[in-house]
Formats: sequence, C-alpha cells, structure tokens
Amino acid sequence: MGEKVVAGRFDLSDRQNYRDKLRRCLTGLERLLAEQRFDRPRNLMGLEIELNLVGADGMPRMLNGEVLERIASRDFQTELAMFNLEVNIAPHGLGGRVFDRLAEEIRTSLAYADRKAGELDAGIVMIGILPTLDRDDLVSSNLSDVDRYTLLNDQIVAARGEDFVLDIDGVERLTCTSKSIVPEAACTSVQLHLQVTPGRFADVWNAAQAVAGVQIAVGANSPFLFGRELWRESRPPLFQQSTDTRPPELQAQGVRPRTWFGERWISSAYDLFEENLRYFPALLPICDEEDALEVLDEGGVPSLAELVLHNGTVYRWNRPVYGIADGVPHLRVENRVLPAGPTVTDVIANAVFYYGLVRALAEESRPVWTRLPFEAAAANFDAACRYGIDARMIWPRRGRHGGTVEVDAVSLVRDELLPLAEQGLAGWGIEPADRDLYLGVIEERCRRRTNGASWQASTFHRALEAGMSRDAALAATTRRYRELMHQGEPVHTWPVGLPEPVPLG
Repeated sequence: MGEKVVAGRFDLSDRQNYRDKLRRCLTGLERLLAEQRFDRPRNLMGLEIELNLVGADGMPRMLNGEVLERIASRDFQTELAMFNLEVNIAPHGLGGRVFDRLAEEIRTSLAYADRKAGELDAGIVMIGILPTLDRDDLVSSNLSDVDRYTLLNDQIVAARGEDFVLDIDGVERLTCTSKSIVPEAACTSVQLHLQVTPGRFADVWNAAQAVAGVQIAVGANSPFLFGRELWRESRPPLFQQSTDTRPPELQAQGVRPRTWFGERWISSAYDLFEENLRYFPALLPICDEEDALEVLDEGGVPSLAELVLHNGTVYRWNRPVYGIADGVPHLRVENRVLPAGPTVTDVIANAVFYYGLVRALAEESRPVWTRLPFEAAAANFDAACRYGIDARMIWPRRGRHGGTVEVDAVSLVRDELLPLAEQGLAGWGIEPADRDLYLGVIEERCRRRTNGASWQASTFHRALEAGMSRDAALAATTRRYRELMHQGEPVHTWPVGLPEPVPLG
C-alpha cells in the first residue's frame, strides 16, 4: 500500500478489467516460479516500525504532515492517521553483528525524529495502541492527507455498506461503532521482512504461522483502547473489526475476513496469492498499463502491479510479498504479528527471537506443522492475544508418542523454543554476543512474566489505587511509558508504577 494511488471512482468495467489483469498476473507469477527466475539466497531481512505522535501530556497529536516536513527523510512516511508515522529500515544481510548495527540505526533514527517532533511540542512513542486515544481521535477528519488512505477508506466503507462494529470482550468490554476504518490506525506494529527463495517460502511461512502465538505471548504491548482494558494484545481483534467488509449476514455464511490468520498450511507461495484472488474482491481496482504475460514473453520481469496492490489489501498476519530489486524478482515473508515497542532493545529482541526460531523450525526434519493442526496454531494466536505472557499454548508433544500437549507459553519458550532460536541464529552466522544479549531479554521476560502489556496494566492499576481517575491514570501511564522508552532499558527491568513526586522545598 506504499504505492502512489490517485483517488477516483470505479465503474463495473474497471472491476472486470482489474479481475482479468489479476488473473494474468497470477499466471505470470506461476510462470516466474516454474522458470526459476527468482533471486538466489541472500539472507536479507528488513524492518518497519509504526509510531505514534504524542504531546507532553501523553495525548495524541495530529501532526504527521508537519513532522515529516521537518524530518525530511525518505526513511519516514505517513501512516493511516495524522498521529501516525512509519520508519523503514533498509535491508540488511543476516549475519555477524547485524542486530547490534540495526539497534544503533533505529535509535539514531528515532532520536532524530523525536527531536524534530519536539520542535512542534510533540514526541515519538513506540507502543501497540496508544492508551490515551479517544473515539473522537479516530474519525475520518483525522485520516492522513494522502489519496490512497481516503480511497481505501471509501472502498471498505462502501463494501461493508453500514457502520463498523467494534466489540472486544476482555478484562473489560468495549462495544461501539465507527463510520470509517480509522480505528485501524490505533494499531501500530513492527513488520519483519525475510527474503526467501521460492523453494524455502512455504517452510518459512508455515514456521512463522506456527510461532505467531508465541511471538504475541512474549511481545504483547496493547492492553488498552478507548479507556478500556481489553486483551493483552488488542490489535488483532481491533484490526479485523475495523477493516471488516462483511456485514453480519456474510460473517454468518463463513465469508473470510480481510484481516486473516489463514486456514491451512501451504506448499508454495503461489497458494497464498491464489487464495487472495479467489476469496477477496478487489478494493482498489486500479489497472497498470503493463501486461504481465507480454513482458514475460519478451524476456522481461513484470511488476505484477495489480497483484501487488490487491495483496496489500488482504491483511494476513504473515503476508507473502512479491518485489523486484536490481531487475530481479524476489519473494518475502512479511511478519506483521508484533506490536511496536516498548524499547529499541525489546524490538530487536523480538526480531532476533523470530529470525532464529523461524530458521530452526523451517529446517527441522519433522517440521512442527506436520505435527500441529493448523486450527491449534490459530487457537494459540487467539489465546496469546487474550492473555499475553500468561497464555497457554497447544504444542506437539516431545518424543515418539506424538500428539499435542497444552503448556504455559513461558515454559514452552524457555524449555524448547529459545534453544531452537539459538540454533537458528547460529545457522544465520549471528555473533554469540548479539544472540546471547537479545535472547536473554526474551528469557528474562519469561522468567519475570513481564512484557509491555503487563507493565502498562500494572502501572495503570497502581495509579487507580493512588486515587487517580481512569483518564488521568491512562495519561500518567503513557507519560511514564514514554519516559522509560526513551531511556532505553528493556521493559522487563521497568519499575511498575509512577515515580514518587519530589517534595517541594
């Protein structure tokens, strides 16, 4: 969805033409795969982080256009709403001290952006959902001033044909409606990219799906929305409901939501692109002049523009990505599971755990997805979103007996998955110093049963116990979070509660 999109109206012929071009793109992808035209192994990873703009009071600031003008860097872009930004980190080769370098790059970028935002009395916060957001903040008038967001909103609203219903039942229950998709903007995430060859794609995607629940359990950081305490990671239900093109009747018929975990293990990247065409109508039927099959016939590399655009409007938690670099096509798995924050160290620790674990699981002789029902992986994801670090997971039983067993997420991570991640990082050639530092962060979160979500909830409740109102407690929690985020120590070391006021005199 980063492509330039010009807002306009669509008629029936636009949709039919787009569908025809999508099919030709899919045939083109099939030919590229059959002809083995894709990039060779390069061990490349990339990273995107979505950010919030807040004032000194902890409240959202609708200033992304002005802040971006001051930042003046292509690394930073708009996101859906005016209190959002996104920073994109250039691709890096996995190996050596890459994660140490990555951490330094992100710290430098965020510090610069925070200074520039500070010139407008705002600042940067990395957090899954900003606790101080109010329903009045998430309205159409606060959409970023970019055509593609307006057009996407208009098309999703038209497809649904009625107000969106938000209904999340967690620690407390939130029920409300929205006339636009803007509540989706509350969800700020980290996206981890991994370039893979076609032959490895299915194994890597299946492995990423299998561990999505574990990623959420250790990394949850989104317990609040509109003043309510909901799930420990409230982004997935919020994202699904705020982009849901299905009225209740289509939901009852089993029509799939556009924000989707999926329903099966795959054997090829083609499976995912084909499902996206088969199950999901076009939202943005914008046709490119290129004919993918003609380009292939002439020996060129097609952009598959319609396929890429359509793929960007199906919100899988592990999304397939087709791209071209230096004239050569490649495939990536885009992992969209994790919330932003709390600190750069935490973000990198989550990434290290993911890249190590996915490699190890993808290379196992008896892969986890041959021993774990897909429905169990989906249930793990749901349980982790609800309960965070206290979730219980379904996982294949060790040994020859087979079957699955239910286990605490923290026990699963410490006893089985951290050693696997270590093994995978060795396979990437990651230096032991980086491996031990960042996997140690994950281990400490498990040992202390602490992550961003648990810290936020505990600090909020301490503030309530001290006599603050709910709104004041959420604002104070957000201000304290921002302070500790910029200090940079990982979240498992953060003291719970608000600092004691300094006595006067």
